[in-house]
Amino acid sequence: MKSQKQQAAEETLKLVKDGTKIGIGSGSTVNEFIVLLGEAVKDGLQIQAVTASQQSKRLAKQHGIPIIDFPEHEKLSIVIDGADEVELSSFQALKGGGGSLVREKLVAAAGETFVLMVDEHKIVQQLGHFTLPVEVIPFGWQKTAERIKQLGGKPQMRKGEEGFFISDNHNYILDCDFGLIKDPNALHQSLKQLVGVVETGLFIDMVDGVYVAGGTGVRYIQR
Repeated sequence: MKSQKQQAAEETLKLVKDGTKIGIGSGSTVNEFIVLLGEAVKDGLQIQAVTASQQSKRLAKQHGIPIIDFPEHEKLSIVIDGADEVELSSFQALKGGGGSLVREKLVAAAGETFVLMVDEHKIVQQLGHFTLPVEVIPFGWQKTAERIKQLGGKPQMRKGEEGFFISDNHNYILDCDFGLIKDPNALHQSLKQLVGVVETGLFIDMVDGVYVAGGTGVRYIQR
């Protein structure tokens, strides 16, 4: 029996058209999508892909997916990613559990269409059940954490296998508990103004559609 992640990935794959350039995010659901995309490429699908993380890039190469550099001028036809939380009433999302939020956001912004794949447990009435990842510059990160505390957050340094977790951009990730987030846009803007903050895991006004896998199948919800 297929998992909900596999079902969501399978439905999302139908959006990928022959001859297009696509963006691929990162995460466990995206991994399922990459495997299916690789099978489609072997069957003759002609695409080129930009990946948002080194992990996704390695997996895509393993499955024979042609990888290109980030496009300087042209748009990607579609960008496909997962999410940690999605608030459907506002179509805002929280991402970054895998630590690739900055590159995911850069790739998402380069797409004509940005689509998320999630299982129904990722759908929330209000963001904030999942702690908010914030990527910060390593130099003086303690001061940055103090500034985040002043905004009402409780930052926790993310740990990796050998000490602190290091992002693909060679930065640190602070997982910040703000409780339920009443105004994601306002919080995002406040955090971005802090010295030392590179980016937040709040994806504001970027999502065009969401594939939601549940017990009765997969439904597509368009913004």
